[in-house]
Amino acid sequence: MGVYFIDSSALIKRYVNEVGSAWILELFNSKSDNKIFIAAITGVEIIAAIARKSRSGSISSTNITILCNQFRNDYHADYQIVEITNDIIALGMILAETYSLRGYDTVQLAAACAINTLCITNNISLTFVSADKELNIAVLGESIVVEDPNNF
Repeated sequence: MGVYFIDSSALIKRYVNEVGSAWILELFNSKSDNKIFIAAITGVEIIAAIARKSRSGSISSTNITILCNQFRNDYHADYQIVEITNDIIALGMILAETYSLRGYDTVQLAAACAINTLCITNNISLTFVSADKELNIAVLGESIVVEDPNNF
């Protein structure tokens, strides 16, 4: 069993076949009994990513509906949702200043830091999963283990 925080750049690979999709899908193997955390904003980011892929023609209009519905079902069933609280926003402001990340990437990092604090308290290791190189550098700066599915 592992504990993972997955950002949108990695989680989209569960719904759209990309480099790293097989590795992401393995995290959801029922035998592994992994705990998967995502920030609440990931819901918006995944639906937006699917819609953009449809607009570009890489996903058909039929598939966009199927993929969006699948994600909505998974959102409530498969993920531990990290709500974006005032404390996470405050930490995000500090992290934005420290790492100069895009806004939602910084919120993803702040949410992961909050989960990592809980994991450390319970002697559990958290792995941050992201395909965003710039974000991954910041995650390492916060002493959190990072896996990039594009490397598998």
